[in-house]
Amino acid sequence: MALTFMFVLLALLLIIGVPVAVSLAGASLIYILIEGRPAVVMIHTMINGVDSFPLLAIPFFILAGHLMNTAGITNKIFAFARALVGWMHGGLGHVNVGASVIFAGMSGAAVADAGGLGTIEIKAMRDAGYDTDFSVGITAASSTIGPIIPPSLPLVIYGVMASVSIGELFAAGLIPGLLMAVSLMVMVAWYSRKRNYPRDSSFEMSRLITTFKAAFLPLLTPMIIIGGIVTGVFTPTESAVAAVTYALFLGLVVYRTLSFKHLIRVSMDTIETSASILMIVSAASIFAYILTANQVAASLGDTLLGISDNKNVLLLIMMVLVLAIGLFMETIAAITILVPVLLPIATQVGIDPVHLGIIVILNLMLGLLTPPVGMVLYVLSQVSGVRFERCVTATMPFLVPLVIVLMLVVFIPDLALWLPTLIYRS
Repeated sequence: MALTFMFVLLALLLIIGVPVAVSLAGASLIYILIEGRPAVVMIHTMINGVDSFPLLAIPFFILAGHLMNTAGITNKIFAFARALVGWMHGGLGHVNVGASVIFAGMSGAAVADAGGLGTIEIKAMRDAGYDTDFSVGITAASSTIGPIIPPSLPLVIYGVMASVSIGELFAAGLIPGLLMAVSLMVMVAWYSRKRNYPRDSSFEMSRLITTFKAAFLPLLTPMIIIGGIVTGVFTPTESAVAAVTYALFLGLVVYRTLSFKHLIRVSMDTIETSASILMIVSAASIFAYILTANQVAASLGDTLLGISDNKNVLLLIMMVLVLAIGLFMETIAAITILVPVLLPIATQVGIDPVHLGIIVILNLMLGLLTPPVGMVLYVLSQVSGVRFERCVTATMPFLVPLVIVLMLVVFIPDLALWLPTLIYRS
């Protein structure tokens, strides 16, 4: 009865707009008090939930992304992507995707991509005569590549919750992330033929070389992060520190676009974002503890196995569950709640935890593009001046290629597992 009341209370708190962390912690506290357990249990569990070395990567990756945006590095990335693929039909649509792939190797967050590159991309596409709906839709869809291609904040959270190698998760996200980019570019090509969108400009090798030189140092960021992890020079957590150090070097020494005021503002933004994420992780840890203590995962596992013991069928059922949660809950909170429930079931039927992680994150990215939560849509609504409802409608067609990629990754595990096996397990 107390457990049911906890779920009902959590749902009510979320519906009336109470912050996710407060909702999770509040519902858990009421359960503990009803059960007559000491409140100190909650405090210890929440502290232990964030007492993790890998979680240190979160504030540093967030800081690195903010520094890149503030230092004007996103403009250099966009210019290079424009010279690289802008000559294709619907050139700026392809540029939109290409720039997101590059920026994904620096920020690891969809909202950072939407807020940083989105402003530049939508303005450029509008000025070139592209439909507003198309501009907003492709910008929203391409921003979800960020949390899949390493480094990725959601994958760090999943790795901590599932006790899985973050290095393996980063490697597993590379091919699915590139598949997302290819599928979106195919969609752009189809739209461009249908609506007769122009090429942005003719291909010029001199322009490509010039923009490549200007963007060369920022382009080294993903290579430093991934290369350092793969070669064992530093851990994924230490790679986040390396990313911040390199971003500071570019902003303060090379381009000299960062001032003391910029650093203060970026630091405060990072503290605010990191605190909200870690509060969610902390609150979700006590919620997960209660679920584990009541053997919710075991009960759900028995129920699902009663439906089918086929791995693919169970994956589809879990996908529906993750998608349903992702529609109503922020990504980090959804991960921290879902992993303790889904991981035991996946392990029982032989689903690789790394494969499961990529599937869960891919699925939750769809939630960023769908109401009522849809954080990316809210950000783009602000930066584009387009109503939220119109952003939703504009993004819907671009969910099709993303769902296709998700299904491919679900049913062809090697798309996610080939690189981790090659690098870490061979």
